[in-house]
Amino acid sequence: MAQSLFSHDPNPIRDAATVILLRKMQDATRVLMGQRGKSAVFMPGKFVFPGGQVDPQDYDDAEPDMINPVCRARLEIDATPALASALLVAARRELLEETGLSLNPSTDMRFVFRAITPPERPRRFDARFLVCDACDVMDNLDDFSRAEDELTHLQWVSVAEALTLDLPFVTRIVLAEVKALVARSGPPETVPFYDHRSPVGRITSLG
Repeated sequence: MAQSLFSHDPNPIRDAATVILLRKMQDATRVLMGQRGKSAVFMPGKFVFPGGQVDPQDYDDAEPDMINPVCRARLEIDATPALASALLVAARRELLEETGLSLNPSTDMRFVFRAITPPERPRRFDARFLVCDACDVMDNLDDFSRAEDELTHLQWVSVAEALTLDLPFVTRIVLAEVKALVARSGPPETVPFYDHRSPVGRITSLG
């Protein structure tokens, strides 16, 4: 398995994938969010998108994917091709585990944001945010009965409604990007990267 580029850190940064499902409804385009447990070590009580760290088996399960070549190239910045594939597998797996929803194998994910957790946090992640259309979900979009218990209060909310929830700082930034993506297809012109490997974070662009 490929190792994280930041594994020398005393609090290692783990590679992770986050899924943003977009569901176009009559009143608005909605996103799927859930609330982390109040006793969770990382971001307790916060509303987040489904996602989590890459596991060793995600490398073994990786297969040729349908991601756009532009998005694939951006995923491979600071990552090996094997890690890029594992991130896509992790995204599907985490979505299924946390919501009970499974994606069509041919789903074309869009890589839209990357963020690294600031230092001095109990856990740190190098998270890649991937957008998928809810029409690629093979299950009932309102049935979360197969979900594990990591997220509660799973719900489809508009961007405006999401901004009223208790959100992590980075999630608020990502929602602004999501709002701009609703009206377009294909990969974004650039992928914002909230780089917090050092004590002072900065936003750059990939691509």
